[in-house]
Amino acid sequence: MGIDIKPAQALRLLYRNAILQAQHPGLDLTARQTAILLSIYLDPPPHTVRGLAEKLQVAKPVVTRALDSMGRMNLLERQRDPSDLRNVLVRRTVEGSQFVSEMADRLVSEAGALAR
Repeated sequence: MGIDIKPAQALRLLYRNAILQAQHPGLDLTARQTAILLSIYLDPPPHTVRGLAEKLQVAKPVVTRALDSMGRMNLLERQRDPSDLRNVLVRRTVEGSQFVSEMADRLVSEAGALAR
């Protein structure tokens, strides 16, 4: 189920979300960070650096740098996989869940305004 909007409206929605996200105090995410964060919060766990890199088709160091930044923002946390210490598991946090929920609420509100 989706909403019926024109391409220009879709771009306006993306633009408005980018502006509102950039205005969030201390949590100005890049597009790559946003994609990684949404992968962690929308796709079922477990999430690993290797798996995220494969999904986004980028190198593992790219994902690691993004996770470092988002970890400092308390949007996620990392932990060694106890069953395979070579793997790093990426987990959700309360702060991250709240940030993603607020982003979803913004998108719903903005999409509703565009559809009117």
